[in-house]
Amino acid sequence: MNGAVLRIELRRSVAPWAGAVVLTTALAFLCLLDAAWSRGPTAWTAQWTSLALWTRSLLFYLWPLAVGLGALQGLRDHRSKMSELLTSTPRPAWQRAATTAGTTALTLASAFALLVLVGGVQVVANSGYAHLGWLPISLVGALSLVAGAVLGMGAGRALPSVLTPPALAMGAFVFTVLMNASLGRTETATASGVPRTEPNRISLLSPAVEEVRDTLVTLSASVHVGQTLWLLGMATTGFALLVAASPRARLLALTPVLAGAAIALLVLPSDPRRIYVLDEAAAEPVCEGLVCVTRTQQARLPDLAGPGKEALRLLHGALGGRAPVSIRENTAVLPDGSTPRWSRETVLLDFGDDTALTTAKGEELTRALIAKAMVPGCTPTGWSSFGQDQYAQAVAVGWVLGDRGDLGPLPGTGSAAARREVDAEARPVWRKLRALPRAEQLARINAMRAAALSCKGDAFDVLSGGGASR
Repeated sequence: MNGAVLRIELRRSVAPWAGAVVLTTALAFLCLLDAAWSRGPTAWTAQWTSLALWTRSLLFYLWPLAVGLGALQGLRDHRSKMSELLTSTPRPAWQRAATTAGTTALTLASAFALLVLVGGVQVVANSGYAHLGWLPISLVGALSLVAGAVLGMGAGRALPSVLTPPALAMGAFVFTVLMNASLGRTETATASGVPRTEPNRISLLSPAVEEVRDTLVTLSASVHVGQTLWLLGMATTGFALLVAASPRARLLALTPVLAGAAIALLVLPSDPRRIYVLDEAAAEPVCEGLVCVTRTQQARLPDLAGPGKEALRLLHGALGGRAPVSIRENTAVLPDGSTPRWSRETVLLDFGDDTALTTAKGEELTRALIAKAMVPGCTPTGWSSFGQDQYAQAVAVGWVLGDRGDLGPLPGTGSAAARREVDAEARPVWRKLRALPRAEQLARINAMRAAALSCKGDAFDVLSGGGASR
């Protein structure tokens, strides 16, 4: 396809409009709406993998749009009443189909590439960790738009009706909903009995992915391969429908998409733990002394190292041999609803879950690290809560600081109302604890920390003297 043919196709097809709709609506979602993709270390402009996954998550609605717009393009010959004329020309049908499909594919792929480029420019400015592990995620995303549009074009030509484009778009949207909801989820339970749902291999037939909750999580290679096979089968069926001239040929054209789905389901991982996996290169530790972060967060290490060393010194002075000896970023990948796992020797940090770790500086960051070391929190993975753990953290931080500080505000507690609530609940316990003999204070603190690290029992209740860790 030379430049002149491409320009003609761009003028007489819906391809430019399809690209414009994909690009503008995606940018509107990402730039104008205040949602999970715009906050914290997992923002779409914070890391390359987060950028790729967030743009893929938008395919939840972009892919149905591509299918519907492709179907509208497939109706062009029928609307112009040129179908019989074109079939009488000596030019092969596949060449005409390739010209139309190629123009639409090029436009949609370019729109998706521009979307990634807009985010990539900001990632370069915000992140010091560059890699190519994100590229397969984005390439499969671009392929899904192309395959969806070509399938829609073929279906539009095979079923030439004004109802075909909206029906296909709605059908594709229902498909993504089902794949990311009931049909694509498996209900399980954690060891503690908390119900949760996990994606299964059927969900991977949807081009969209889940929301990004961890900068260290990526899609496995088998997911890329399986989805590519499925999408290639889809595109082949769409192209075959474009050139098919008989009902029998149209029926045979369905073979590639069915074969692609069958082969993809054999390749796609059946174990949810092999779908979203740890990016080992991104999780590689970068250390300054006893304080370590992953490569994705290495830009935070200069600000974290000093307060981290000070926090370890204060903890050793308060707890003696029971104190943690190092600080590192938590790289464990746990399913939603799982009970967190903590270590007595190492303070494990999660920049995505604790806003104080990303906003606090200097002495305030030291307080936040001490709070994390004493009461790391037992809220199930992926959930959020406020209450007993924060009260226990406030008392524990004040106790570790000793004569240096009073029961000051706990970093990361958010609003003034939340800070007042923490102070009102924690101050009476703080005063009772300080009134006890030193040995009894230490015994109660150790019991509290044991409950907090094991997630068995209520740390604040133990600290108050009303219970004990189990």
